[in-house]
Parts: sequence; C-alpha cells; structure tokens
Amino acid sequence: MSYARVFCVGLVGMTGHVVQVEADLSPGLPAVVLSGLPDTALQEARDRVRAAVVNSGQTWPNRRITVNLLPADLPKHGSGFDLAIACALLAGAGELPSAPLRGVAVLGELGLDGTVRPIRGVLPMVAAAARAGIDRVIVPLANAREATVVPGMTVRAADSLRRLAGFLGGRDELLDPPPPRDRPPATGPDLADVAGQPMGRYGIEVAAAGGHHLAMLGPPGAGKTMLAERLPSVLPELDDESAIEVTALHSIAGVLPPDGRLVRRPPFQAPHHSASLAALVGGGSGLARPGALSLAHRGVLFLDEAPEIATATLQALRQPLESGRVVLARARGTTEFPARVQLVLAANPCPCASPAGDQHCSCPPPVRRRYLARLSGPLLDRVDIHLHLQPLSAAQLMTGSAPAEPSAAVAERVSRARAAAAARWSADGWRLNAEVPGPRLRRPPWHLPPGDTAALRGALERGDLSARGYDRALRLAWTIADLDGRSRPRRTDVDEAVQLRRGDHGAPGR
Repeated sequence: MSYARVFCVGLVGMTGHVVQVEADLSPGLPAVVLSGLPDTALQEARDRVRAAVVNSGQTWPNRRITVNLLPADLPKHGSGFDLAIACALLAGAGELPSAPLRGVAVLGELGLDGTVRPIRGVLPMVAAAARAGIDRVIVPLANAREATVVPGMTVRAADSLRRLAGFLGGRDELLDPPPPRDRPPATGPDLADVAGQPMGRYGIEVAAAGGHHLAMLGPPGAGKTMLAERLPSVLPELDDESAIEVTALHSIAGVLPPDGRLVRRPPFQAPHHSASLAALVGGGSGLARPGALSLAHRGVLFLDEAPEIATATLQALRQPLESGRVVLARARGTTEFPARVQLVLAANPCPCASPAGDQHCSCPPPVRRRYLARLSGPLLDRVDIHLHLQPLSAAQLMTGSAPAEPSAAVAERVSRARAAAAARWSADGWRLNAEVPGPRLRRPPWHLPPGDTAALRGALERGDLSARGYDRALRLAWTIADLDGRSRPRRTDVDEAVQLRRGDHGAPGR
C-alpha cells in the first residue's frame, strides 16, 4: 500500500477544523513534498519527522513522498501535525498498519529523538474533533488531562513515536491520562486587607454584581491596585460553558496550568503599562494569537498607570469593549477571539502623583489636563463607574478595632444580585446587567417612570452624560437595585447610579 490517511486538527483562532493528513509514496528520487498551505513551522516538519522516525527504530522509506493536508485551502500552522504525518507516511510505506487509526485524531509534536512533545490548543482541537463525530484521540502525555475535559471523548496518550508504533503493531499499549490532581482551595487577595476606602469597596461590589467597567483616580497608596486585585475574589466561579471557553483560550496561548483542569476562577490579567498593542489586544505574524484582553475573557483586565500606556493601544480597546470580541485581520486570514471582560483602569491624578493628594500637587493645571487627557473621552465614556479615591488618613490605616468586610461576605451579595439579573434577562440571552442593550431598558416593560429618571435626564440635557452614558447609568441603577434585593430601581438608585457614573463623592457607601 502506497497511500494512507490520518486525521488531525488545525486551529484558526479558536475554531478547530478536522484535517486529513494524506501520504502518498511513489517511485522516484527520494524527497518529501508538503502541500496544503503549511506555515514555516509545518514546512520544517519534514526534517523533524524523518529524524524522529529513524531514531524510533523505524525504516525511512526512500521514495518520493507527498504529504497533503486537506482541506488544502485552509491555512495550517504549528507543529501539532508532526505525529499524524509520521503515522500517515509509515502506514503508506507499509511499515505500520493503518486500521487502528481509523476514526482517530492524532495530535502532537515530535522531537528529533522521537519523543512526543506537548502542543498548544489541545482543548479546542479535541472539541472540534468531537463535533466532527470523532470519539477517539491520541495526544501527547502532557496534554492528556486537558483533553479529558471534552465529554464523550476517549483519550489515549503517547510519550514517544516508538510507543505509538508499538501500539499500531500490537506490541505495546498507549498510556491512560494521568489522574486529576487535587487542587488546593483557592486563596488570594481579600477585601478585608483594604483599609478605609468605603467608596472604593462599594464600587468594586457594584462592578462585580453587574459586570461593569471601573475607573479609579487617586494618589499613590490610596488602594487602587489593592481594590482591583480583589475584584476577582468577589466574582462567582465560571459555569461550564464559560470555563471551557476560557480554558480553550489559555490553551491556545500556552498558559494553561499543568494540572490541565478547567479554569473555574475568573481570570485576572494585569499587563505592564509598556505592553505593546499585540500583547494587549492580540496579534503576531501569520494568524494572530490572543492577547491579554482575550486571556481576561469572563474575568478582569486591569490596566494600572493607564495614562502611561500608549494612546493607540488604549484606543484599540474601544471596539472590543462594546462588542465583547476581538477581530484581527491578517494577510493570511481573519481571526476572532472572545473578549467579554471587566475593564479596570487606575490612574494618578497628575505626573507628580503626590501621596498627600491635590493640596500638595506641584503640577501646573495644563500639565494635569494633558496627563489625564491621555485617557480619551470616548474610552472613558465606555467605563460605567468612575471613582475618585482620597488619600488614607493615619486613623484609617492604623485602626484595628473594626476589621473590614471580607470578600466572602461581599461575594454572597454579588452572587444573589447576579442570580436576579440572570433570571430577568436569561430569556433574551444576557447574563449581566452590563450586557443589556440600552434601548431594551428604555422600552416597556423595563422603562422607568419619568419621576425616577429626573436626575438622569437632567445630566443628559446639561451635557454631563452622553447617550451612551445615559444607558450605562440605567444599567448601574438596575445593578444597585439587585444588590438591595428590589425587583426594579427606585429614584434613589438612579440618583446613585448618576453619581457613580460621574465620579461624584456623594454616592453612599454600604
């Protein structure tokens, strides 16, 4: 037999496509031709596979070998096709039987010594194989736990090409996935560590309950970073659908924890202010990879020292914040990644950033204006909650008589508020108040009486709020009502939402 076919899976963004790896061996000068739009890493598979086959004790066929990757018009990238190519050409040469590989997807990179090395994106690859009707998969041993996340899939692992060849020849057995490791209880920063700042704590609670974006302005040491780092501690765990989506993103980026379990905690990404556009939004040569924005999907993206970030990088956030997805167009195709995040911005009020606040600031007014103007109006208009934090006093910092409320207590209120919002909007496909379109809240049966929205309409008429800001304040009002256990917002909820939206200090602390 001079022809064999083995299934593999290729990724375009987060979307997996089953790829048929065909190998045809014919008389002629020994050569290996690889077709099907392979990238550079895949073109180099010819040399990797040859060395791996020889060093695994197999005979390399000295014939003209043509390897084709179907569908041929789909771009292929990465080294995850190595193992499938080796199996196909050995089966085509008659060195190994092909029957055990029928209906099996084979994934893995080969080292020159024949070891099977882990690859990125195994979870979305296995999920794509399952959708195509394939129920058996062979993966690298290091990726086996990750692959078992897909329900209904029989997963076997290979640590070397020698072992896989022995399995196909009936001389050896593949490995079972390692048993799951016991994950220690989640520990992390707690809101109880934050001294003072009742408005900051309340802003975190409202943001968590409704999925709202948050901006904090204040001097160094006021607690902006501490508050942002504790936002994930009051968010509920991800449901199955979100957990699989987040885990797949982390798998593609190669940052999945070694235990291979689903990511259940909302992710937290805090890129340095010098991060490039590609690092934040996604990019790279060829087909783009996810950036910090997508890795924070269903979690928190924290941008500290936000005015220090390049203007073009910040402006690139505007469209994904509205749509909840990143679309990256490249010469070889368009890649789309989800990016439904909670954005948290933190900034000092001026370049000198006096710890004592504005009264000791040495910056002239034009300098202060230029510094904060780096956060453009269109970007800030997409941020629901604006907080102005004041410096901590000695009494607030040193007192130990009244410990602050822990994250667990706040998380219970957040969970109840989110459950109320989900019950209200689930029929329309929304989970959080922040996801509800503004026109939906301005039409029956959800519109509020004119008397309750007087402050909101007044702010819009005075130009204090844009039309987008009006809708975002309405969403805030619904979140405040959910936290207080009411089925609809009252006038006081709308007034409080306007204050949080505008950054007024009069909003009540809880």
